[in-house]
Order: sequence, then structure tokens, then C-alpha cells
Amino acid sequence: MIHLGLAHLTALELPPPELAREAARAGFRSIGLRVHPALTGGIAYPLAAGTQAQREFAALLMSEGLRLNEIEFVQITPEIDVPSFAPMFEVGAALGAAAVTVSGDDPDGARLAANFAALCELAGSFGLRVDLEFMCWRAVGTLAQALAVIRRAGAANAAVLVDALHLSRSGGSPADLQAVPAQLLRAAQLCDAGADVPTTDAAVIEEAREGRLPPGEGTLPLAALLEALPADAALSVELPMRGPDARRRIAVAYETTQRLLRGLPHGAAGRTSNPTGGLQEQGTAGA
Repeated sequence: MIHLGLAHLTALELPPPELAREAARAGFRSIGLRVHPALTGGIAYPLAAGTQAQREFAALLMSEGLRLNEIEFVQITPEIDVPSFAPMFEVGAALGAAAVTVSGDDPDGARLAANFAALCELAGSFGLRVDLEFMCWRAVGTLAQALAVIRRAGAANAAVLVDALHLSRSGGSPADLQAVPAQLLRAAQLCDAGADVPTTDAAVIEEAREGRLPPGEGTLPLAALLEALPADAALSVELPMRGPDARRRIAVAYETTQRLLRGLPHGAAGRTSNPTGGLQEQGTAGA
């Protein structure tokens, strides 16, 4: 059985304790937490290190046999105040998180890379990796743009978060991952989608936030994606979708993904040959 994580966006209406209990009940082995909103006024569940709430949640994770994979979400905007995220990173470290997820939302490529580097330095002081997630409606909208930011920043604890939907909707394919150094592909998020590609940013955003399909029930090349990832990349499911309540949504996310993985010729073994060379020159976002 493949160990799977549950991304918080799958059931963002659930606060951390409920999310953890439902994830464990479904069979997940790790979760992500939205401790900072992905957009102004968005849902988030802030926690502070050293508080009773943090200690109780850490105990709950242990009792449920879960680990915290990632905390989210940081938008790298032109106005970002990097030091202000220290408390967020501190609580992530206190809960044992491996990474923090960020997006690139600044059209100035040089400033974006500088702020990304500063975030990586701050996160590194707490033992966290920084996963840059590309989405086609943001300044960092493609795999190539994400890699360019990482190359420009030069941070050792930086990586790309590959979301199956965002890779496809940005015009990418699993084949694009084959040349990426393995150390830059530490995590991936799985879901599926229909064959009809949204044609506007608004429609793409709507699909990403509430219109995804369970893995194996759409047309995304998930088997090829899994083959292109390093064998030790962390896999999670991000499945916000209309219809089922949160508990059923979480159960469906686990059941369909495990069914998909069991049906693959070699499970989710990932690629056997991992490039380790430096990044090639690729267009910098916003440059």
C-alpha cells in the first residue's frame, strides 16, 4: 500500500483536528495544513508555536499515526514581508512539517527571485523546504518558469511542487519532468480532470478550486506523471470537488488514488534514472 498524503484544499472547510481525524480514518498517512490564506480573506487556520492548541494538535497527529507534510500558503507578491512569516514557519517546524508551499505572484522576475531566496533562507532556519507551486494564472505559471526562479535564487532547500492539474493546464506534460534534477521534485499532488480544457483564467481557477475529478476518473496522464517522478517523492491528493460532503470527499480521494496506484504496472515506483545535474537556462518569470 502506497503512503498517501491529503492536501487541505480537499476539505478546506474542516479545521485541523477534524481534518486529521477524517484523513486517518480514510487511510491517509500525512496531511497538509492551510495555516495562512492563499488569497486575501481566504480560509486558513493559524496556529502559534508553543501554545496549547499547537501541543494538542501535535499530540493528535501522533495518536492518529499521521505526519504533517506541508504547511501553506505563501504568495510571493511585490509587497511581501518575508520576516513576517517566521511565526508560520516556526509552528510548521514544531509540528514536524517537511515543507512550506509558495506561489510566485510578482511580474518582476528579479524581485520575485530575491524574495523567494529570502523565504528559502528563513524557512531553512526552521528546517523547512520551500516548494514553489506553479499555476497558469499566476506570474509563475509553468514548470519552466518555476525552475527559472529556483535557478536564479540558488537556494539549496528549494523545490518545485508538481500538481497534476496545474501541469496539464499550463501546457506541460510528464515528459517535461524527466530532465528535472531529482532533488527539485520532492512532492506532487494528484487529481484528475476532464478532457475539456477551460479557456479563461476564471474557468481554470474554478476548476482548480472546486471542479477536480478523482484520480483515475478523468483524462490526465497520471500513470506517466508517476513514472516521471522520483521514487521517493511525497504523494498527496488534492481533490476539491462539488457534491460530496467533506468526509466522503476525503474517502473518495483515498480510495480512487489507491485503486489507480494498484492498477499501474509497477505501482508508483517512479523513474529509475534521476538526473542530478544543474538547471538548464529557462525563461525567468516576469523577466
